[in-house]
Amino acid sequence: MSRLLWRSLALSFLITLFTLTGPALAATSKVLPIPEQSFKGKIGITYKDSKPDFPSSITAPAQAPNILLILLDDVGFGQASTFGGPVETPNLTRLAEKGLRYNQFHTTALCSPTRAALLTGRNHHSVSTGVVTELATGYPGYTAILPQSAATVAEVLRQNGYNTAAFGKWHNTPDYETSVAGPFDRWPTSLGFEYFYGFLGGDTNQWSPALVENTKRVEKPSDNPDYHLTPDLVDHAIAWIRSQQSIAPDKPFFTYLATGATHAPHHAPKAWIDKYQGKFNQGWDKLREETFARQKQLGVIPENAQLTPRPKELPAWDSLSAEQQKLYAHMVEVFAGFLAHTDYEVGRLIDGIAQLGELDNTLVIYIIGDNGASAEGGLTGSVNELKVFNGVPENPEQLLASIDELGSPKTFNHFPAAWAWAVNTPFQWTKQIASHFGGTRNPLVISWGDRIKDQGGLRSQFHHVIDITPTILEATGITAPTQVNGVKQQPIEGTSLAYTFDNADAPSHRQTQYFEMLGNRAIYDQGWIAAARHGRLPWQGTIKADFDQDPWELYNIEKDFSEANNLAAQNPEKLQKLQKLFLSEAKKYQVLPLDDRAFERFDVQLRPSLLAGRTSFTYYPGTVGIPEGSAPNIKNRSFSITANVDIPERGAEGILLTQGGRFSGWSFFLEDGKPTYAYNFVNAERYIIQSTETVPTGKSTLRFDFDYDGGAIGTGGTGKLFINDKQVAEGRIAKTIAFRWALDETFDVGRDTGTPVVETYKVPFAFTGNLQQVTLDVK
Repeated sequence: MSRLLWRSLALSFLITLFTLTGPALAATSKVLPIPEQSFKGKIGITYKDSKPDFPSSITAPAQAPNILLILLDDVGFGQASTFGGPVETPNLTRLAEKGLRYNQFHTTALCSPTRAALLTGRNHHSVSTGVVTELATGYPGYTAILPQSAATVAEVLRQNGYNTAAFGKWHNTPDYETSVAGPFDRWPTSLGFEYFYGFLGGDTNQWSPALVENTKRVEKPSDNPDYHLTPDLVDHAIAWIRSQQSIAPDKPFFTYLATGATHAPHHAPKAWIDKYQGKFNQGWDKLREETFARQKQLGVIPENAQLTPRPKELPAWDSLSAEQQKLYAHMVEVFAGFLAHTDYEVGRLIDGIAQLGELDNTLVIYIIGDNGASAEGGLTGSVNELKVFNGVPENPEQLLASIDELGSPKTFNHFPAAWAWAVNTPFQWTKQIASHFGGTRNPLVISWGDRIKDQGGLRSQFHHVIDITPTILEATGITAPTQVNGVKQQPIEGTSLAYTFDNADAPSHRQTQYFEMLGNRAIYDQGWIAAARHGRLPWQGTIKADFDQDPWELYNIEKDFSEANNLAAQNPEKLQKLQKLFLSEAKKYQVLPLDDRAFERFDVQLRPSLLAGRTSFTYYPGTVGIPEGSAPNIKNRSFSITANVDIPERGAEGILLTQGGRFSGWSFFLEDGKPTYAYNFVNAERYIIQSTETVPTGKSTLRFDFDYDGGAIGTGGTGKLFINDKQVAEGRIAKTIAFRWALDETFDVGRDTGTPVVETYKVPFAFTGNLQQVTLDVK
C-alpha cells in the first residue's frame, strides 16, 4: 500500500513539474548562436537532379509565452494603492488580481545596478555595475562595463526565436560611450534588443527628453504642445508590438518598458497633479500610519509587522512652519500625480496587448521601482535636482516662488527626503541605503493568464532582482547558455521564482543574498539579516566616515517583517557570523573595495574617454547631442571658445556652441547680431556677458575667453568676448558648476537640442549665418 502511495505521489509531482516547467523539459542549445545546420539536400550536376534544403528558421520553444517586463523608477514599497499606498494604481491592481503580489522582493538600492542585475541574472558587482554609470571607477565591480560573459536575457531570447524591444530608461551604457561615435557594443541594440526607443542616462526631462532611437539621437515630436515622455514610450511600445504581431504572429515577443517615472524630475500633467490636491496635508508622519493600516487591511504585510520610527535625521511634520507644510504637501501631490499618470499609461499598454488577444499568453513581470523612493531631494526638496548633484543648497525663497510651477517644464523638481521615507512604509530609510529594506524592498506583481491559478494571491518568499532572468528562462523553456557569441558565460546567480506560482507556502529557494551600495551593506541568510548603514545620507556629499566604525544591526525577518527589532546586542555570535559571511560574499562577487565617495565621482576625467590627452577640440555645424561624458570638460578650469563665422548682409543670430540647458549650462550665441555668453548656475543665478557691438558682415572670428580663479572647485572667473581679436565685453562669473552639468542635456554646435540656457531665446535657436567651425581649447 505504501509503495502504491509513493508511486502516486511521484506521478503527481511529475505532472505538477511538467505543468510548471513543461517547455523547459526540452532543453535548448547551450551554445549561442545555435550552430548552423548542415545541408541535407542533394547536389547534382544541374538543378534538375538536385534537391534543395533551406536551413530552418530558429523558433522559440513550443508554447513559449510573450514576455512583458515593466520596471518603474524610484517607487517606494508603500506608494501604490495596490500595496496600501496613497496613490491610486488601478491598472497595477488589475494585474495583481489576475496574478500574484510579492512582498519580499528586493532590488539593489540604485538605478544602473538594479537594471544590470535584472537583465543578466547576476549580481550587480558581478557584472561590473556596483554603482550608477556616471560614478564608475576602475575596479572590477565598478567599471559599468557589462561583460560579454554575462549575456542579457534579451540576447538569449533573441537567439532563441524571440523578437525583442526596449522602451524608456536604459542606464547601462558607460557614460563616455553614449555619443554618436559610440562604440555601440553596450547600447541596447548590441545587447539583445532589436529595437530601442528611450534615453540612455540616469534621468531626463519628461517634457523635453534626450531621446535615442536605436543608435541615433532624435528629437521629441514638435507638433504636440502637451508632449510628455511616458505616453510617447507607451505609444512606441504599442506600435512595435502591433507591427510585430501583424508580421510574425506566431513569434513571441519580449518587451521591456522602463519608465523615467517616478525618478526626478517629478514631471506630470497638471490634471493628474490636481487629482491629489489636499490629499497630503496630514504630513508624512500621519501618512505612514495611514499607509501601514491599509497594508495590514490588504494583507500585504503580516499582522504582527511593526511600523519603524522616523529617523532622527528627518524632521517631524509638526515641527514645520505653515508655509513649509503648504509647499511640501504640494511637492508630494506632484509626485503622486506622476505615479498615477504612469499607471494609466501602463494600463494602455496592457490594453493594447489584450486587444491583440495576447494578454493571456503574456507573462507580465511588473517591478514597482528599481529601488526605494529617493531622498536625494534633501530635507527641503528642490526645484532643481542638479543643485543636489553639485552640492548647492536650495534657496527657500526660490522654492516658495516656484510652488505653482512644480511638475512643469520650468522646474527639475524633487520632493523632501521625509516623503521618500513615508512612501517606503513600513521600512527604514530610502534609495541608496542598501542596508535596509527602505532602499531595497520593492513590490512585484506577476500575471500570466490562466497559468496563475491562485489569482490575487500573495507570495512571501525572499527573492532578489537577479531571480527575474532565470524565471523568464524557465517560463519560456530556454536553457541558460554556457557560451554566447563565442564567449564562455558566467554562471547565472539568480534562482527562478516560478516554483512560487502554484505554491504559496513553498520554502524560499533563495537562502543567501548580499546587499551593498555606496558603503551601505547587508547580508541576508536563512531568515536573518545583518545590516550596516554607512554614515553618509543620500543627499550629502562625501563625509568623513570609517567603515570599521559603522554600527551593525541584526534582524530576524522571519518574525520581524519590517526590521523593527535590532537583536545585535542579544545575539552577538549570530551577528559576527553574518559579518564574516558578508565579507566572504563581497570577495566572491567583486564588491570590494568599498567606496563611499559621492559628488567627486561625477568627474568625467576619472573614466576612459575619446578626449583623453587632448586640450583642443574642433567641431563642425550639425554636431549635436554630445553627452557630458564625451564632451570637453570645462569645469574648474580656464578655457577659450573660437567660432569662425560668415555673416550675411541681413545679419545673423543663433547658437554657436552650448552645453546644458534651463537647469544648468552655458551658451555662446549671437543675439541681435551681438556675441553673447550666458552662464546658468543651477537655475539660481545667470551671468550674461554681451558685446555692445554687432558682428560685421562677412567673415569674422568670434572668441570667448574664461580665466578661472582656481584655488578650489566651483569658484568663479572672468569672461571676455572678442570680435576679430578686439575685446568687446568683459564680465564676472562669480560661481561655476563643480561636478555635473546634467544627466540628459547635451553639448551642441550651431543649435540647441534641449532646453534653453536663458529664456531670451527659444530652442533650437539655430544659427542663421554660416558657421564654419568652432574650436574649444581647455587649459
